[in-house]
Amino acid sequence: MRVPLSWLAEYVDLEPGSTPESVQAALVKVGLEEEDIHGFDLSGPIVVGEVLEFTPEEQSNGKTINWCRVRVAEDGEVAADGGEPVHGIVCGAHNFRVGDKVVVTLPGAVLPGDFKIAPRKTYGHVSEGMMASARELGLGEESDGIIVLANYGIDAPVGTPALPLLGLDDSGVELNVTPDRGYAFSVRGVAREYSHATGAAFRDPALAPQIVEASGFEVSVNDEAPIRGTVGSTVFITRVVRGVNPQAPTPPWMIARLSLAGIRSISVLVDITNYVMLELGQPIHGYDLDKISGGLVVRRAAKGETLVTLDGTERTLHPEDLLITDGSGPIGLAGVMGGASTEITSETRNVLIEAAHFESVSIARSARRHKLPSEASKRYERGVDPRIARAAAARAAQLMVDLAGGELDSLGSVLDSSTTREPIALAAGYISALIGTEFSAEEIRSSLAEIGALVEDTAEGFRVTPPTWRSDITDPCDLAEEVARIVGYDRIPSRLPVAPPGRGLTAEQRARRRVAQTLAAAGSTEVLSYPFVGLEANNLFGAPGAGAVPAVKLANPLDSREPFLRTSLLPGLIGVAKRNLSRGLVDLNIFEAGLVFLPEEGKAYGQATLPVGNERPSPEQLAELVEGIPAQPHHVAVLILGASTPRQAGQAQVNSGVADALDAVRQIALGAGAEITVRQGRHQAMHPGRTAELLAGDRVIGYAGELLPAYAEEADLPRTVAVAEINLDAVLAAVPAVIDAQPIRTYPAATQDLSLVVPANVPAVDVLDAVREGAGDLLEDVRLVDDYRGQGLPEGRKSLSFALRFRAPDRTLTAAEASESRLAGVAVAAERFGATLRE
Repeated sequence: MRVPLSWLAEYVDLEPGSTPESVQAALVKVGLEEEDIHGFDLSGPIVVGEVLEFTPEEQSNGKTINWCRVRVAEDGEVAADGGEPVHGIVCGAHNFRVGDKVVVTLPGAVLPGDFKIAPRKTYGHVSEGMMASARELGLGEESDGIIVLANYGIDAPVGTPALPLLGLDDSGVELNVTPDRGYAFSVRGVAREYSHATGAAFRDPALAPQIVEASGFEVSVNDEAPIRGTVGSTVFITRVVRGVNPQAPTPPWMIARLSLAGIRSISVLVDITNYVMLELGQPIHGYDLDKISGGLVVRRAAKGETLVTLDGTERTLHPEDLLITDGSGPIGLAGVMGGASTEITSETRNVLIEAAHFESVSIARSARRHKLPSEASKRYERGVDPRIARAAAARAAQLMVDLAGGELDSLGSVLDSSTTREPIALAAGYISALIGTEFSAEEIRSSLAEIGALVEDTAEGFRVTPPTWRSDITDPCDLAEEVARIVGYDRIPSRLPVAPPGRGLTAEQRARRRVAQTLAAAGSTEVLSYPFVGLEANNLFGAPGAGAVPAVKLANPLDSREPFLRTSLLPGLIGVAKRNLSRGLVDLNIFEAGLVFLPEEGKAYGQATLPVGNERPSPEQLAELVEGIPAQPHHVAVLILGASTPRQAGQAQVNSGVADALDAVRQIALGAGAEITVRQGRHQAMHPGRTAELLAGDRVIGYAGELLPAYAEEADLPRTVAVAEINLDAVLAAVPAVIDAQPIRTYPAATQDLSLVVPANVPAVDVLDAVREGAGDLLEDVRLVDDYRGQGLPEGRKSLSFALRFRAPDRTLTAAEASESRLAGVAVAAERFGATLRE
């Protein structure tokens, strides 16, 4: 909300010497947020001048200019720029006559856009200044010529500073109004807030208009489908002004105030409706009365109805849209924008003024549905005072009489079915306990009365009826907030809470952070992606195997193409990789740690309901709520593509692959303090033969490998993309509560190699486990170093070579002991898989 200071000062006394900064500082004290300061960017000598004579001169380019003699100071006086009383000025406009008083910008003046005025030679003359138009002074975009002050009813002596006459010496403050403070979207509301902050007397502009009863114009509300059970309109006031002159000039002071408030001047009739809206917070709409057929009906749209709005767009209406209609059909989208068929134009002579109160949710939905935000909808969706409509209609009608030469007619309507606010019971001591500091009964009573509430004493405390313009006050906690801000936030003590002992991060939280830090330290970059995916992505990545994967579908998704909650992190990482690759980042190593959503087949979720208001949920309701939430384990996923080692002098480029995915798995295991084993696996989204199954103990907790090349190409990624995903909760659950630290063995190690021939379909990890189990405690380490298949081996067989390291804790092993342990491992492998020593 942008508020001109001169306008604000009409309804509240500003402190002496007030500046925009000091006004903002006062308003911040009562909870409004400062945004910016606005002005007209005008400076220097800008005065009233009188045209003494002018001579038209036709130029070679066909343009006719006027060489003018303009008095800018009285005879014998020095002009504001220090020059002579009479200046020669070149002017291209032709809308003035000898004797007219105009606005003259003298040398030294600066106009908006840092346009500096100085004597300039042009069209064969030295022009000592400029006669200004409204556009050149920042009073609007349209300009029919220079400003002739008599057209605005202004008569002032020659040489008088012109800016105060036009309202151009004003400035304004811009405030950020939060959604619950809709009343502050008006000068009336901001003036009241300034009064709260400084104690200055507030003069309510809603009490100034003289309200004259009107009748005879038929208006009805026929809302057969109210939203949330609330009828779309409870107040609808109309007044008629006849014989207006739509081409009358808008007074400069009104244009200046509208401009500072961020609204451009259109015509005197439209400007008046905008002016009253800004002043009182009540949107006003004006209809050309002669274009209305019959009376008005407020109703919901019928299926297939359309409306051409004031912006010239034909809009297909929704059954929830609230309409203003006449005998011809829809003529306005209620609370959002009027229709083109009844628009006020330069031919309008009779105006129907509408001031209504519309249900906020209905207006908000219509504005968003049609992507049509307006100044009116911005106020209606935040809440408009239902009791201000009569005063606003009367104010608009009076301004049309005063500024557009109209005559107030007795024709109109008053429809008012609004109800009084329900009182709120406020217990004694409630506010002090909630805020944390003591407030006396008198402070509470006076603070609430100051915001316009009716306060009555009761045996338990107070009964408070909020004012009609404060629709945000519905509960005792809202009253507590009002008392705190009116008395002063500085009364609230600042105490640093002391953390109770034994709290902090849980072991699982520390472990999850450790995993993320380990991956980041190893060169991976953490990203965050949206948890919403399509059904195809969930089925592809959710679980190994064919068929649909159970997934939670959102009732109101942000994107209809992605209505499901993710069952895997990989679709999000693939989207991030695709986006970064399209921006030239060809080498990526990214990871995400987050929740996935794994519902049970056939179970409905999100069906629990909780009580509204201040009622605390029962244990049964909370249990039902928890039961209605699907399992949400923490996963961590990694995606690597491009070069793991970039090309450089003396080093060829090494591309990423399955080995990098397995290395990331080792980093995760290191961070979690867990042991993750790897064995050959299969997954429908991964390359056959380059997919590993990851295990914690006997439980499969994830997969690592390379994306299926066909899918990678479909996602606009390189053919080789290394990925891994692990159920981190399952990994942490496998970490023993107590880890026995083994002493470091200091005796020399004995190393031996072992090559075993086994069936080709036997996973190497199973053979390795068999060798480790058979070799016993003397085997300190075993690693697979080669997997050979080919010449010299029978069909369907492979040779697995292992490097073994033996060490005893209490002695130096002999070669015979190491060999015996090695052969014991061979025996177990032979028993399980038919392994034989390779010759």
